[in-house]
Amino acid sequence: MDRGLWSRSAVELATMIRARKASCVEVTESVLDRIAQHNGRINAIVVDCSEEALHAAELKDREVRDSAALGPLHGVPVTIKENIDVAGQATTNGLPAYADVIAPDHSPVTRNLLDAGAIIVGRTNTPELSMRATTDNPLRGRTLNPWDEEASPGGSSGGASAAAAMGFGPIHHGNDIGGSLRFPSFACGLATVKPTLGRVPAYNPSATAERGLLAQLSSVQGAICREVRDVRLATRVLAGGDARDPWWVPVPFEGPTLDSPIKIAVTCEAHGYQIDPQIIAGIDRAAEVLSDAGYAVERVATPSIMKPAQAWFDVLASEIVHFLGPIAREHGSETIRTIFEDYQRVGNPVDAAGYRQGIADRTALTREWNVFLDRYPLVLCPFLMRSMYPWDHDAHGFEQVKDLFMAAIYSTGVNYLGLPAGVVPVGFADGLPAGVQIIGRRYREDLILDAMEAIEASVGILAHTLWEREESAPS
Repeated sequence: MDRGLWSRSAVELATMIRARKASCVEVTESVLDRIAQHNGRINAIVVDCSEEALHAAELKDREVRDSAALGPLHGVPVTIKENIDVAGQATTNGLPAYADVIAPDHSPVTRNLLDAGAIIVGRTNTPELSMRATTDNPLRGRTLNPWDEEASPGGSSGGASAAAAMGFGPIHHGNDIGGSLRFPSFACGLATVKPTLGRVPAYNPSATAERGLLAQLSSVQGAICREVRDVRLATRVLAGGDARDPWWVPVPFEGPTLDSPIKIAVTCEAHGYQIDPQIIAGIDRAAEVLSDAGYAVERVATPSIMKPAQAWFDVLASEIVHFLGPIAREHGSETIRTIFEDYQRVGNPVDAAGYRQGIADRTALTREWNVFLDRYPLVLCPFLMRSMYPWDHDAHGFEQVKDLFMAAIYSTGVNYLGLPAGVVPVGFADGLPAGVQIIGRRYREDLILDAMEAIEASVGILAHTLWEREESAPS
């Protein structure tokens, strides 16, 4: 059925606006109407930018009428997570103490989206300090998972994922230091790519200090979308250079063509975790789809993901707690203070000598994976080795925090290595969305997206199932 412009992909909307089959105002109004209808229940968008969005849409329609050069996202609605800078708005990072931290300028991500013609319709929710696998904070409240209000929408980009699933525009910014793009995508049946370090520039003009070295090496910016083609479009736009990020690398988005068939390694190695059989079934389904699509799919042993995941716990978490722990203790809720203490207990926090050694060892771990990916350009693996958890799972004690981290070693391990990885839906587990992860070579997000599109073509777009349930529900 024709649900309206709010349900269209970014690729479709940009094409329609260029062809003058829809105006920017019509698209924006459709999305804003959808937000007004449903956001009050799920609390995904926590800053309403509707007035500014409509004004921007009017200006962009004028540019269409004047036959001006149009960017790839001209008139396309997007949201920005509330932990990066939008000039003149607060960058709260989920903390009441930061409610008045007004950004003096745009972050590179914001600037790249606006330069491409996008229209910001709202800011999305994030947990305190963007450091939980769910989305709740004392300033903005809790974001609900549109599939089930008792399930987590993921974190820390849970506002982005809930907004994407509910049709609040096709492209939703997020970021990822341990899984904050991929947890929410898994939770809400969406697609994303955690880019390679240096692919997308990052910088917050409002920041008063630089992040730790390993945080800089592990954290990236990206997009959560309903459709893989929109992830591709958004990531290309986000990857525009910015001199303020010394880590940004001017690598072409499309890499050299590889000999066919492209080899994909498949692993379900759980490293002692009791992996859910439904997750294994999803991996098997994705492997079959990729084989049918012409990939050479092989079940082989990969380098250990547990080693980099453990280093994330021991070394990176120690750095994060060192930099963010004082802020959590001074400005955070009792919940986040307790969770930060649990984070330290999951690993074995290192001292200064251990930190230096950890940085050195990271090179060896990344080298081992690079060599493997030279033979197998893609790796199909679990993202989360369990079905989706309750929204407050990590607030129930240390064992629950440890469970989440152990279930997500394929998430944190990838961050520590600085490799790109995508998550795409593959079905359901315990009635909630579930996905698989595809790890790729450095700067080969294009290969990951190709494989994700093959899976999507077979599985379908899960958000459409959500909307069908909504439409068939008794009024």
